[in-house]
Order: sequence, then C-alpha cells, then structure tokens
Amino acid sequence: MTMRLAAALLLLAAGGCATTAPPAGAPVEVKIIAFNDFHGNLEPPKQSVDAPRREEGSTRVPAGGAAYLASAIGQLRSANPNNVVVSAGDMIGASPLVSAVFLDEPTIHAMNRIGVDFNAVGNHEFDKGREELLRMQKGGCDKHTARQPCAVEPFPGARFGFLAANVVTENGSNLFPAYGLRSFGRGRGRIRIGFIGLTLKETPTLVTPAGVAGLAFADEAQTINALVPKLRREGADAIVVLIHQGLSTKVGYNDKGCEGVDGDLLPILARLDPAVDLVVSGHTHNAYVCDHGRIDPARPFLVTSAGRYGTLVTDIALTIDPAAGRVTAKRADNVIVQSEGYGNVAASDRFPRYAPDPAVAALVRRYAERAGPLANRVVGRVTAPATRALTADREMVLGDLIADAQLAATRASGAQIAFTNGFGVRADLQPAADGSVTFGQLFAIQPFGNTLVVKSLTGRQIRALLEQQFDSGSNTVTAPNMLLPSANVRYAYDLSRPAGQRILDLRIDGAPVDDDAVYRVAMNSFLATGGDNFTIFAEGSDPTGGPLDLDALEAWIASSSPLAPPAPERIRDVTPKP
Repeated sequence: MTMRLAAALLLLAAGGCATTAPPAGAPVEVKIIAFNDFHGNLEPPKQSVDAPRREEGSTRVPAGGAAYLASAIGQLRSANPNNVVVSAGDMIGASPLVSAVFLDEPTIHAMNRIGVDFNAVGNHEFDKGREELLRMQKGGCDKHTARQPCAVEPFPGARFGFLAANVVTENGSNLFPAYGLRSFGRGRGRIRIGFIGLTLKETPTLVTPAGVAGLAFADEAQTINALVPKLRREGADAIVVLIHQGLSTKVGYNDKGCEGVDGDLLPILARLDPAVDLVVSGHTHNAYVCDHGRIDPARPFLVTSAGRYGTLVTDIALTIDPAAGRVTAKRADNVIVQSEGYGNVAASDRFPRYAPDPAVAALVRRYAERAGPLANRVVGRVTAPATRALTADREMVLGDLIADAQLAATRASGAQIAFTNGFGVRADLQPAADGSVTFGQLFAIQPFGNTLVVKSLTGRQIRALLEQQFDSGSNTVTAPNMLLPSANVRYAYDLSRPAGQRILDLRIDGAPVDDDAVYRVAMNSFLATGGDNFTIFAEGSDPTGGPLDLDALEAWIASSSPLAPPAPERIRDVTPKP
C-alpha cells in the first residue's frame, strides 16, 4: 500500500511538472515588479497621480500606502509565477514620522512581507551612516543614532538583498553585493537574470559626510560595464540595472514616447554596454517608461521609474529565449497603486482598486498607534502657513524661519548667525484652522535627526560659502541651492559677475562683514561636515555641539507662539535682467 501511494504521488508530481513547465527551449516570460523612492511612506501619503482622460484634462487618482502597495504587487505576482520584486533605492530615509521615529524598521518589516527580492541602495539609505545601514540588512538592536532601535519589537533585518556595486570600502571590497542572480525554469528551458544595483556616485555630497567616511563611490557606467561580462560568464541571459539616478520627461507617467527626456541619468545611459536589457531608475521622483532605443538604437533597453512614495509600481515583462540566451521582447507599464481618497481627491472607478493587505495594514497600524501621541502633540501656533516655495530671489520663508530657530537655540554657545539648507526642508508648515501645529508636522519638515553645530568662520569664508550656493545644485534645475540665513543676515547676489565676486553687500546686524573678522556660525551637522557640497562649513574651527534641529524648531515655535512667519527680505537677486 505504501509503495502504491508513493507511486501515485510520483505520477501526480510528474503530471504537475508537465502542465507547468514550458516545452524545452520555449521562450520564458519573467515579470519584474519595480518601484523606487518609497521613503518609508507606510501610510497613504495623500498623494495623487494625474491620469489622462479621453476628454481634455486629467483625473487625480489617490495612490500609495504600504498595505495598498502590497496588494498591487501581490496581484501582479499572481499573474506569473516567474517574478522578481525590485526597488531602485531610497526605500528608507527622509521618511514620515511613523517610520522614521522607529529608525525605518517598520518599513523593512513591511518590505519583508511584500516579498522584495533586491533593493539598490540610494543616497538616503546612508542618512544615518554606514553602520546603521548595515544593521538594516543584518538586523539586531545595536544603537548607532540618538534614537532607540527595536523600540516596538525585535528587528530581524531585511530578508532581501541590498545591492551596491559602486560602493567600495577601505579594504577594496563592496559594502554590499554588486549583483544578484535569479533563475527560472529548468533543463534546456532554464533562464537566468542578473541584477546589478548601485547608487549615484554623488551620494557623498547628498548625505552627512561623516556617515560615508572611508567609502568610495565609483562611476556608474564604468561599474555596470565591468560587471556585464562577469554576469555573462555566470550564465545570465538577461541583465537588469537597478540604479538610483534618474530622468525627467515631458510626458505622462505611462507614456512611452520619451519626449523631452533629460537628467543626470542620460549621459550614463549613453555609455552603457548594449548588452543591458532594462534599467530601473529613481532619485528624481519622476515617473516614466522610456524606450531608450528611440534615443539610441544601439542601446534599445527600457528605462523605467515608478515616481515616488509607492504611488506607482512598474509592471515589466521580459521574454527570454533560453536557447539563444537573450531577451527577445520587453514591455513595461506603470500601474497606479490606487488607495483611499482624501480631501477633494476621490477614488476612481476608471482604475483598479486595491484592498489593503491585512498583514501589512496591521503592521502599519501597530506602529502608527505607537507614534500617534507623539505625532499629534500640539507644539504651538503660527499665524500663517510657512512654505518651501521660493521667491523670485530664491528665498524660502520656511527656511528663514528654521534659520531663526537654530540661531535662537545656539545663542548660548556663542552663535552670531545661522544658515540652513533649503534641500533639507522636506514639507510645508500648514497650521490648523486655529493656527496650531503638531510635532508630527515639524518632524515631516526636518526628519533627519541632525544636531546643531556652531563653528568659527571668517568673513572671507562666509563670503566664499555663499558663493558655493551657485555651484551646489545637482543640475541646472536645482542650482543654485540657496542657504537660508537668520534674520540678522542680509546680502545680494549678481549671477552676471565672475565666480568669487557674485556676493554683494553682505551684512550682519546691519554692519558690512569684515573679511578678516571671525564670526560664530550655527548650522546643522549635515552642513557642518560639508554636506550639499558646502565644503567651507567643514573648514570652520572650534566646533561646539547643540540640540537637535527638530528640538530647536519646536522650542522656537513654542516660545514665540503665536509665531508670525518672517517676511522674505534677506536675499536680493540683483542680476541684470535681459
């Protein structure tokens, strides 16, 4: 009886294989499900996707949230057992409070449940330094920041692989593996895909330099091209690049036209080995599906990005001929991860609706409940919104307000002036109807946990520092990257003048700055070590520590409540107009 049962089971198993395995040598289709720049947005981020309509205009579709992303990815995975789920970086870092206050552990928990296979590290993965990033992969409760790890539950680390092909340590090894391989099918029908993951080489200029000390970030195209023959030797029939660098286009989130394509990824693509089949990108927060063959027929790979915050997911199909060992067809579509409506943005029946995944929803709810009392605590009142919008002179009201808060918090350490970086201001300050603002709102504005530092700089160094504004943006769209000054600083700039002579009428407390005098300057710890390419800050001497930037902002609003946002009149653009 036992032998008969065993024989029956063998026959059943053989029959099952015969119905699911493709004929030997038949093409194999693999589904690659991709996203990028999730930034710990566990709860629906109150973001919408502008979806085109047949009639004029577009429809705003509410999207995002980890539980909805889990359902969307699960539905896509169910359509093809040959699937891989990948992320092109910034999965964590610059996150909302529900994730960030717990060191992004809940985001890694959620991604484990979703079933991610690979994440190419982005610049924000390095926000808290090398050791904390390694903890994200390996797990454990070792403390590397001011916040307490494992505050809610033990942390097992990511069950998926971090990839960092162009990040090299002091001993010449990669910080994380350069690539990963996935196989599908068997025998003569077996195919293998190689995934190369890497971040942008400018990462050290975008994070606190101390957090990446000792690491080298190599050229992206050179790194990829050096790995292609290695992957081929290891049997890769297709090569996919996951890179945290991106493009901009002038078309919709799922238009395949590549119209108006631009950005820092473009020259990297122009140098890639034509053997690359697919490039999954990120960093710019733009959404696109671009057939690069329209730009360069010699390099006809697809280039995709799913925008940001889990509002989209890219459904990619590669058809691979196992006999020829190459991709014979490829296609991609960006799919809206439709979630719950908010404000005046309602859910749409024109697009698939996803029920939140119960397990991920429970995880998010557990962490949100723990963070709730902290997030909802009222810290004070303001008389009007303070936003990140730039004036014609490229001044930012909210940046000015933060600089004032940082000066007030460091006066006792001898600070005379303060500067903050506009790129570090991550959300607008929108008070409730009664003017109240909460700790959660302040956290969204300054989520990085930087401390304040006071350093001595000469007037000449301050002038040189302000000159660095005009070269610190990552491209012509973001340059100049202005430093926002405290209320007692005034200056003008003229971009028509030669470098080194563009800062005019620089004054502190109404008096012209003396190039040879020494001034005590407050800044955040990111800037203090040369972040955002403001290397003059790193030259400052006699550093004195201060409180967290977030605590300084809270104290300023509480002590001045109700606080009137400052008028933007500290910076003047006097460049002659054509």
